[in-house]
Amino acid sequence: MTKAIYPGSFDPVTFGHIDIIQRAAQMVDELTVSILSNKVKSPLFSVEERVNMLKEVTKEIPNVKIDSFSGLLIDYAKSLNATIVVRGLRAITDFEYELQFAQTNRKLAPKIDTIFLFTSLEYAYLSSTTVKEVASFGGDILEFVPPAIAKEIYKKYGIS
Repeated sequence: MTKAIYPGSFDPVTFGHIDIIQRAAQMVDELTVSILSNKVKSPLFSVEERVNMLKEVTKEIPNVKIDSFSGLLIDYAKSLNATIVVRGLRAITDFEYELQFAQTNRKLAPKIDTIFLFTSLEYAYLSSTTVKEVASFGGDILEFVPPAIAKEIYKKYGIS
């Protein structure tokens, strides 16, 4: 059984993330989408809220599990018996950043590979940061995230 992990902050999950999740899920037997609990960042949503949002948007994909973790990704991957880490790329700048992590992870755990999936062109511009910025000013984010996610984002900003 091929197991993969797609780690990230998903704050919030966007159509770009969902695109990567759907495509990665077709490549493996089991895909765990996992939220990194990063104490350095100040997320808009709690880990629990992000887990719940991801469960909502992936409920139709049977081989996707949602989880969270802290610590080293490689330790977490080993605990799940995962052999693949999935990372999404939008631009060359993403690649440079992700390559360093992939190489470090490969050094720490030679049996775990990282695969990069380029986000579909229609979402190449999209980031969680962009979504939050547009939403904070009351802008329309329905082209960026599913309606249920948009509702939760607007609620965080006190917009109804």
